[in-house]
Amino acid sequence: MFIDKSMVKDVVAVGPEMSIVAARQIMVQKGIRHLPVVNPEGILIGIVTDRDLRTAMPSDVLGHAENVEAQRLASIQVKDIMSKRPVTVSPSQTLEDALLMMQIHKVGAFPVVDQEGKLKGILSVRDLMRAFVNVLGLHDPGVLIGIIVKDEQGQMKKIVDAISELDISFGSILVARVWEEGKRAVFPYLLTNNVARVKKHLCQKGFTLLDPMQWCLDQGPGSY
Repeated sequence: MFIDKSMVKDVVAVGPEMSIVAARQIMVQKGIRHLPVVNPEGILIGIVTDRDLRTAMPSDVLGHAENVEAQRLASIQVKDIMSKRPVTVSPSQTLEDALLMMQIHKVGAFPVVDQEGKLKGILSVRDLMRAFVNVLGLHDPGVLIGIIVKDEQGQMKKIVDAISELDISFGSILVARVWEEGKRAVFPYLLTNNVARVKKHLCQKGFTLLDPMQWCLDQGPGSY
């Protein structure tokens, strides 16, 4: 899954000399939280977030600004508060790359630039969620089940074969560490509502089942 297939290409960008008042109005009107900043050649030179604007324009000031204060705010430009070295991604990188980078850098969106640094789009957490929902088939009604297996070849085939015996279709399958040596957690998303039948069948086959929510709460890598 490549970024250029999921990024927003019709991205709203602003110039560095725009006032922060005008930038905030654009964010509100467009319903966006990130504004890439570009030079006249379209080269990315920074980014402004809604948090940056909230810091520069406290709500109590905005609500009671008189002429002097309004003039002061109008004189502050985007270049004065923007992040000048934003983390970027390229259109040829994968969504998996972007997901890991968001976790590392703790940001909500990445400007997408080409090799020359020209802005090509923007990829946000919302775009990633939409892409993975589509890939995982979550639009179709179904159920997620968890299965603990040995970390060895052939386990996935055994699971697929066992569930296929019930004539049930797969929406997707995820595999994750269980934080227990030599084991993995497999999470099939099955396009059925009869989960009791599936669980009974798998138990009869000798599989160890796992509550997906219990894994999330107890087996995760720690709090954030």
